[in-house]
Amino acid sequence: MAADDSYDRLDDDDYPAYTMGRAAELIGTTQSFLRAIGEARLITPLRSEGGHRRYSRYQLRIAARARELVDQGTPIEAACRIIVLEDQLEEAQRINAEYRRTAAQQPDHPAAD
Repeated sequence: MAADDSYDRLDDDDYPAYTMGRAAELIGTTQSFLRAIGEARLITPLRSEGGHRRYSRYQLRIAARARELVDQGTPIEAACRIIVLEDQLEEAQRINAEYRRTAAQQPDHPAAD
């Protein structure tokens, strides 16, 4: 792998760059919290060759949202479900917007005139 390829990973939100300890430190939580949201299947950290959990920036954002909900008194299982539903809603809204844009471009659609 060329050196330039490894630098590209710095901008990759999905690259598992953070150890469990560093991830917990960055989002201000404990390693056991990260394990708990992993057991709840909210995030699935990748494993290093030695079997250690590694987290991406994307996963850290999800974990931080879970921590926010738990800090507000939401049980961890409910927080995980809320985050999954928020993600599904966001995706549905994105698809809906794409359908509207496509429909508006159709010649027989009133908005295309």
